[in-house]
Amino acid sequence: MHPGALLDLATELLRAVLRLEQPADAVVSAFFRAHRALGARERHALAETAYTVLRQRLLLQHLAAQGKAGAPEAAAAASSEKRGKGAKTTKVAASVERRLAMLAWQGSPTFLRGALGPHEATWLDEMARVDRGALPEKLRHNLPDWLAGALKEVLGDEFWPLVEALGQPAPLDLRLNTLKARREGAQAALAEAGIEAVPTPFSPWGLRVAGKPALNKAAPFVDGWVEVQDEGSQLLALLADAHRGEMVVDFCAGAGGKTLALGAAMRNTGRLYAFDVSGHRLDALKPRLARSGLSNVHPVQIAHERDERIKRLAGKIDRVLVDAPCSGLGTLRRNPDLKWRQSPRAVQELQAKQQAILAAAARLLKPGGRLVYATCSLLAAENEDVVRGFEAEAGRDFEALPVAELLAAAKVPEPGKLVSGPWLRLWPHRHQTDGFFAAVWCRR
Repeated sequence: MHPGALLDLATELLRAVLRLEQPADAVVSAFFRAHRALGARERHALAETAYTVLRQRLLLQHLAAQGKAGAPEAAAAASSEKRGKGAKTTKVAASVERRLAMLAWQGSPTFLRGALGPHEATWLDEMARVDRGALPEKLRHNLPDWLAGALKEVLGDEFWPLVEALGQPAPLDLRLNTLKARREGAQAALAEAGIEAVPTPFSPWGLRVAGKPALNKAAPFVDGWVEVQDEGSQLLALLADAHRGEMVVDFCAGAGGKTLALGAAMRNTGRLYAFDVSGHRLDALKPRLARSGLSNVHPVQIAHERDERIKRLAGKIDRVLVDAPCSGLGTLRRNPDLKWRQSPRAVQELQAKQQAILAAAARLLKPGGRLVYATCSLLAAENEDVVRGFEAEAGRDFEALPVAELLAAAKVPEPGKLVSGPWLRLWPHRHQTDGFFAAVWCRR
């Protein structure tokens, strides 16, 4: 595809993504469905453009408002004005988004030059000479004020290393299906498919892949030897420590990444319930479940945490994993739009939901059973604050377990690097995982 045509498509995609009305991945997927003729390279370039702009939105919007990109834009705006006020608004907005796409493409100068007129190229050269380190702090961290303040309070001098990590794409982590393969065998099979993978530093189930290979066509994936799952998420399943023959609940199963890990740890025995309020998310589990070879998983769509189907299991369950609905701010490397779509009010509403779900999940456990509460959030409001609230209500019924000892028992190396006090605390800049939190209790 000619660079100019691709730049036009990037402009159109950014116009949709920056409305922030839906998750960015959903918008990008819908855009690709509407442009089915696009090849893999074009799709990759367009997606990377969108995510680059979302990661650096404040900075790039600031730069896009500087100077003049030249006659072509002015001509386009003037032409649209003749067609009416509505058309003018659309075209002027599109010129800003075109500038954003141009800025996002600066890492590919040869390809970019083929898309630009001389005035645009001059403007882009001017923007490249801007000393970004001298710009206001807000334009350098590219976070909303409320989120930057909360993270600075927790991290202090580590705030800027986190910012740098969040500005980079996340690696592709795979989890070994221990029912079907050993890690060395899966690594060798991936290599045969042209995919180089190395063991993850902490999870004994993990492999890390550089880049974005066509994994869905590789035999180890098709045959269910590996599944996509961030290393941090794998550690949550390890903390549940599910065993053969047990009754286990994945309380907020979603698309089932941790469900599959739990089922394999149970060696396909016992009974594993995958609860979720979304039938759509549970439907996404079905093809993954088929690849995994598991037959002990029972997906159940529930209405809410007080559903009668949950109440019937009270006091009968050995392990409960609660990966609670949260802001998702630990996944900003993958979902940079979340920092613009979340708010303090949304976090407050989520906290109330998290507390209710955790209390309901706790009632399922039999004496001696294990409860894991987890989020992929970076905020204390969704993590430590929820845990302290639960412990104040649960009283003497639950004993907190030190996560470092549990990780050591699961043969995770250097577990002391992964904890904050008694809890799991993973950060992208420290651990090269998504941001995760987990607390663990045993029912007395």
